[in-house]
Amino acid sequence: METFVEWGYLGLFFASFLAATIIPLGSEIVLSLLIYKGYDLSISLFVASLGNWAGGMSSYYLGKLGNFIILKKYFKIDKSKILNFQDKIKKWGSSLAFFCWLPILGDPIAISLGFFKINYKIVAIWMLIGKVFRYLIWAFFTYWGLTFLNF
Repeated sequence: METFVEWGYLGLFFASFLAATIIPLGSEIVLSLLIYKGYDLSISLFVASLGNWAGGMSSYYLGKLGNFIILKKYFKIDKSKILNFQDKIKKWGSSLAFFCWLPILGDPIAISLGFFKINYKIVAIWMLIGKVFRYLIWAFFTYWGLTFLNF
């Protein structure tokens, strides 16, 4: 995490991107540390949201490839996990992309949306809204925590 923080906004982008892929990484800590160090909030939120959105869309395109062998071998995503989202995707469609920010469920949702070839433009919009929402809430709690602890 220290390296990401040392790289500033670029580190935040990379941490956010990787956190939205199947690589487990907590970009929220990097965002909080940059806020604590006095980095601009608007730029930090923009960079974190953009990086996380790009990572989520890469998962979408990974699903769109539809290669279960690669998904299983390299990413430990089982075919049944993707197929479990089929009914939810039929019901909610692209709006399900809003929840791609959720831990554990986010990556399978993004991959499933790609696998079932849901409209990528609408998925991209919903996913971006969800990612911005995630980081806005996190930044709020970071500021609240810093104020509460008198930092």
